[in-house]
Amino acid sequence: MTWQHDLAAFARERGPALVGYARLLTGDTATAEDLVQDAIVRAWSRRRSGADITWLEAYVRRAVLNGWVDRCRRERAWRDHAHLLVDDAATPSPERATVDRAQVADALERLSPRERACTVLRHYDDLTVPEIAQRLDLSEGAVKRYLSDAARRLSRLLGVADDLDTEDLSTTNGGRR
Repeated sequence: MTWQHDLAAFARERGPALVGYARLLTGDTATAEDLVQDAIVRAWSRRRSGADITWLEAYVRRAVLNGWVDRCRRERAWRDHAHLLVDDAATPSPERATVDRAQVADALERLSPRERACTVLRHYDDLTVPEIAQRLDLSEGAVKRYLSDAARRLSRLLGVADDLDTEDLSTTNGGRR
């Protein structure tokens, strides 16, 4: 017997049970079939010549489980980072960008001088809270308060959704404060 014959026999005999197992994990027949096929290929490539194929089903089941877990991790990582991609459809036109800049400038003018200074240093000069505190001769707590108040006022002035966490606005920039 050739290895091709052994592989075909294994897939024919154990394939439906393995797909059933994978379907329980995935909830989808097409995904289950893909996982089983990938797992059989991986298992068969690790097969030693002359080895008994009874170990193969256990190996394939484990490979299906690992493949499913890996797929879930990849999907979760994608969901967690997909928002970082720029969507050309969401990019405003030059006219809209000009209006947005004008609205932001107008909203900044309505802030108190300290709120405006903290906001500009934080978001335009990319300074951390300790750097802003040193530059403005304020305590770090005062800077955080000015940033928080400014973020809250800007969200109202610019019509940002009420469920926006204003703390995120004052602590953006890689988590630096």
